Amino acid sequence: MEIFDYDHIFLLPRKCMVQSRSECDASVQLGPRRFRMPVVPSNIKPVVNDHLCAWLGENGYFYVRPRFAQDLAAFVQHMQEQNLFASISVGVRQADYDALKHLLAADLIPEYVSIDIAHGHAKSVQTMITYLKEKMPASFIIAGNVATAEAVIDLENWGADATKVGIHPKEMSMTKTGFGTSGWQLSAMQWCAHVANKPIIADGNIRTHGDIAKSIRFGATMVMPGFLLADYDENPGETRERDGVLCNTYCAPSDHLAHSNHKQAQERMLQPLKASLADMEQDIQSAISYAGGRELMDIRKADYILLDAKGLQGHLRM
Repeated sequence: MEIFDYDHIFLLPRKCMVQSRSECDASVQLGPRRFRMPVVPSNIKPVVNDHLCAWLGENGYFYVRPRFAQDLAAFVQHMQEQNLFASISVGVRQADYDALKHLLAADLIPEYVSIDIAHGHAKSVQTMITYLKEKMPASFIIAGNVATAEAVIDLENWGADATKVGIHPKEMSMTKTGFGTSGWQLSAMQWCAHVANKPIIADGNIRTHGDIAKSIRFGATMVMPGFLLADYDENPGETRERDGVLCNTYCAPSDHLAHSNHKQAQERMLQPLKASLADMEQDIQSAISYAGGRELMDIRKADYILLDAKGLQGHLRM
C-alpha cells in the first residue's frame, strides 16, 4: 500500500457542471437519517456538550454525545421528547453496561450508539456489539477506533454498522505506546475503505476543509474533526482573551487519559458555530463542483497528485 497523509495529496479538478456551488448537494446518508454534510464534531467535552448536541440534531447535523458525560438516560429522554434523534457513545466497562441496562429498563432506545475506545479491534468491542445487537437491534452501531483492514472486516462481521478509523495521531496514545496513524492517517483510511462494505468515519488529523474532501475521495462517508471545530463562540471548552480577542483552548486528551491532567492545547479564535458550519458546507460544495459533480460522492471521481516524502516531485494517480 502507498503511505501518505493529507499534506501529500492534491486533488485534480474536473470539468465543472454547475453554475454555482449552491447547486451541489453536500448531504450524506448515515444509517436511517440523512445529514446536511459529512462532518460530525469530535465527541469530546471541549468540542460538544448536551446543549450543542441538541442544536446540531435540530439543524440537520450528525453528532455523538461525549462518552464521559453524565445522566445518559435523561439526555436520551430529553432528545426523544423533542422529536430529535439520540446519538450516544459508550465504552466497554461494566459501568457502560449498567448505563445501557438503565436505558432499556426505561424503554429509551438511542438511534445511534458509538462504541468509543482507543483500540477498537478488541474482543471487548465484539462483546459490546453482540450485546447491543441483541438488546437494541434498531440502533445504528458505530465502532472504533481502528487502523487496519483486518480490524474493519472483523468489526463489520461482528455486527458494526459503521467503523471509525484513526488511532488518534499526535496524542499520548501514540507517543506512549508507539502505535498510531500519525503521518499516514489518510492512507490508513483508504486501506480500510477498500475492504469496507459499510460506512467509514475518518477520525483524526483533519486540519482544513480541504481535508474533508480528501477523506471523501479516499473512501470516508463522514469525518470527525476536533481541532477544526474548536473555534466557535458556543464551544464548551476553556476560553481566554488574547490581544482583546476571545480564543478557545482546544484540549484533546486521548480516550484512556480523559480524566487525567494531561492536555494538548492549541488556541483558536472564536466565531459563531452557525457561521463555522456554513463556511464548511460551502467549501464542501465547492469541492464537489471542482470534482465535476453535483453530489458529495462525486468527489471520489477526482484524480490526484501524490507527492513524495520531500514534496519535490509527485506521481499522477488516475
